[in-house]
Parts: sequence; structure tokens; C-alpha cells
Amino acid sequence: MQSVREMHPAQVVRPEFLQKITHNELESVDVEVGKHLPQKDFSDIFAWRTVKGLRMIADVVFYRRYVHRAIVLETVAAIPGMVGGVIRHLKSLRNMKDDSNIRILLAEAENERMHLMTWMEVAKPLLIERLIVMGLQGVFFNAYLLLYLISKRTAHRLVGYLEEEAIISYTEMVKEIEAGIIPNVPAPEIAKKYWNLPSNATLLDVTLAIRADEATHRDTNHEIANELDGIE
Repeated sequence: MQSVREMHPAQVVRPEFLQKITHNELESVDVEVGKHLPQKDFSDIFAWRTVKGLRMIADVVFYRRYVHRAIVLETVAAIPGMVGGVIRHLKSLRNMKDDSNIRILLAEAENERMHLMTWMEVAKPLLIERLIVMGLQGVFFNAYLLLYLISKRTAHRLVGYLEEEAIISYTEMVKEIEAGIIPNVPAPEIAKKYWNLPSNATLLDVTLAIRADEATHRDTNHEIANELDGIE
């Protein structure tokens, strides 16, 4: 008999990962590296400059320590989907109207959490790094919650730009793995199971899979922000 957890496995966000995927297939996934949505108003500019500010801080603190950067990135990235999903869920209950974005945002939060679980297996962060992550989570959660209550459009645009930067970071990480600068170690079991990776999957495969997920979140959040144009 299946356990409750086996009956409710973590869900992927891209159809490519619903079945076994090879390294060549991972490399062929077009994530449109460098894709950027131009800013057209104050809301977009605020979101973009906030993300650029966070990027500058990350560059100073982590430089090219991409795996540790990824842990912090995914800690932050796992928050918006849950915040947006919960707020929209409560609104849907109050108004007694469906909101299809709830499922999308909660799936995004779960997906980003799986990214974090994967990188934790790869990096084995120290206690001090875990404490930093905990502190950052508290600060970002409250800041994003406030932003979402003020302007959902700006909040989703910010996540869209955050994912643009994530794709850039993961692309640089892919290059360093391919160049041998970062050891291409075997992929952790949690990653093989979640993304349907082959038994001989490596860190490169994991990074390509996560980058593909981030492209989905980039496009999703920009699309939701676009839908809110003229509403807020």
C-alpha cells in the first residue's frame, strides 16, 4: 500500500520532466538566455532596480561561489509563490470566485523549495550559512508580503526580473562546470527522482534542469504582471 507521501509526490513545472530525460535533451531546452522585459513605468523600474541591487550584493558576497549563491537565491525564490498563492487563495474564498493562478503560484513555491533541497544536498552548508538563510528568509518574506499587498503587479514583475538574473547566474555556473572549474559531481538522488534524470546524471544536468524551471517562472510572473496592467 502506498504511503500518503508516495500518493502526493512533488510536482514538476515543465512537461519535459514528466518522463525520463537525457543530457542531450536537457541541453536542447531553449530557456532564452538573456531574455529581458523592458521597463515601461515606475512600477517596472522599481522592481528592476530592486533586483539589480540584490544582484550587486550577491556578487560582492558570493562572487563566483555559485552553489552557495544558489542556496540563498532559492531561499528567496521559494517565498513569492507561497505568498501570492495564499493571498489569492483567501481572496478567492472571500469572493467565491476561482483564480487559476493559485495553483500556478503554489506549484512555483514547491518547485523552488525542491531547488533549495537539491542544493542543500550538494553544498552541505555550515551552521553560520544556515543562520544567514533563516534571517534572510524572515526579512524577504515580510518585505514581499507587504509589496504584494500594495501592488501585486509590481511584486510579480520583481519575481520576473529576479528569475532573469537567476538564469544568468545558472548559465555562468553551467559554463564553469563545463570548463572543469566546478567539479561535475554526481547528482543527488533527490534531484534524479524529482526531474526524472538518468541514473548517471551529474551536477551539470541538475543545473540545466533548474535553469529550465527558472525560465518557466520568469515567463509566468511577467505574464501575470502583464495581466494586471490597468487593473491596479
